[in-house]
Amino acid sequence: MAQNREADVTGTESRASATELNEQHLISRIAEGDRRAFEALYRNYFPRLVKFLGRMTRSLALVEEIINDTMLTVWQKAFSFNGSCKVSTWIFAIAYRKALKGLRQMDEPLEQDNDEICLDESLNEPEQGVMHKELHASIEQALHALPIEQSAVIHLTYFHGMAYGEIAEIMDCPVNTVKTRMFHARRRLKTLLSYYVEAQG
Repeated sequence: MAQNREADVTGTESRASATELNEQHLISRIAEGDRRAFEALYRNYFPRLVKFLGRMTRSLALVEEIINDTMLTVWQKAFSFNGSCKVSTWIFAIAYRKALKGLRQMDEPLEQDNDEICLDESLNEPEQGVMHKELHASIEQALHALPIEQSAVIHLTYFHGMAYGEIAEIMDCPVNTVKTRMFHARRRLKTLLSYYVEAQG
């Protein structure tokens, strides 16, 4: 059993390494002006960025704008990528900074219908009940009630599987700051979601 788990971990790490090497190769080609490499990287990251930015902004129009700005920066600055971090860290850091800038420039709070940006396709299946959808809506409302920095930590940790060290690089802050934001985010979410549990009781 232990050997099987070790083999699974090794296999996962090997796949991750292969993916990273492939993405670094794409960045090198993009730096040389290879549009096909750029298109391949764009296709790889578009759904991941939609998921991340959709949860942060709740605005389809803003998500598209931020992704376009992010990938334009990737195209223009590919030559500056030095391999000191993962390609995903570099791209998410660009997207995060542009999302913060976009949100701060908006004059009014967003009141976007969650159905416009599908965050969990399983919720659209017929067998999913009203209770499941109501819980999903409550979780989304609770997440959006968090400060943007806390919300980003939650999303990057639980929805993108990133470690605190990588999140710290993306958010350009110490790891301890990420841990503090996670602590406060969890406490706030527990309080917010307790209202849902009490209402259903």
